[in-house]
Amino acid sequence: MKHNIKKRPTAFFVTAPIPCPYLDGKIERRLVADLSIIDPIPLHDKLSSVGFRRSHNLVYTPVCHECSACLAIRNVVDEFQPSNSQRRILRLNQNLIINETPAQATTERFELFSIYQETRHTDGDMATMDYYDFQALIEETPVVTSLIDFYHEDGSLIGGCLVDNMEDGLSAVYSYFHPKYKKNSLGSYIILWLIERAKELSLPYLYLGYWVADSQKMAYKDKFKPLEYYNSNGWQKFNKGDLV
Repeated sequence: MKHNIKKRPTAFFVTAPIPCPYLDGKIERRLVADLSIIDPIPLHDKLSSVGFRRSHNLVYTPVCHECSACLAIRNVVDEFQPSNSQRRILRLNQNLIINETPAQATTERFELFSIYQETRHTDGDMATMDYYDFQALIEETPVVTSLIDFYHEDGSLIGGCLVDNMEDGLSAVYSYFHPKYKKNSLGSYIILWLIERAKELSLPYLYLGYWVADSQKMAYKDKFKPLEYYNSNGWQKFNKGDLV
C-alpha cells in the first residue's frame, strides 16, 4: 500500500551564475533561503548572524567560485565614537525631521527613490524600477521592517532607509537620498542616525551588508569603526589593513 507523504519544501537553493555587481569581470553565485517556507523571524535573525542579507522574502550570501571578496560587516554600537568629520555631518543635519513608520510605499517615497537612482546608479537594475517594483522592495518582508524618512525643515522628503529589526541589532537594508543635498552627506548621516537608534534600543549591532575592498560602492562602510566582519571562524575584528 502506497502512502501519500507530503514533502516539506527545501528552504535553500543556489542561484545561477551572473555578473558580479561589485567587481568587473567576476561572476557571482548566491546561496539563498526562502523565508516564506518556514518561520521567518528566527530564521532571518539566525542567518543574518552568520552573514546573510535580506531582499524581499529571501536572504542570501555569496558563494562565488574562487572569490571571497564580499565580507558581511556590522558596527559595534556601544564602542562607536564619531570622528571629527562625522560630528560635522551630525551638526549639518541636526534640524532634519525624522519619522520611523512601518514599511509602506508611497508616491512621495518612490519619487525620491527614482531621483536617487537616476543620478547615482544609472547603470544598475534598480534604475528601471517602476512604482510596483518599488512597492515590492519596501513591502515584501516577512520580518519586522521599518522605513525611516528624513525631511528637510521645509517639509520636503530628502532621504529614506529601509531597516529590518533583529533581536541583536538593526539591519540597514537599503537607503536613498536626494543628490541636491550633497553637502549634507546624507548617506553617512543615515548610518550615524541608525547607530544612535540602535543604542537607544539597547541593541549591540548595526548590520551594514557587504564590504568589498576593491569596490568604490562599498568604500564608505569602513569609516564606521569599530566594525566586525564574518568568516568561517565567526565574527572577527575588522582591520582594513589586514584585509586588502
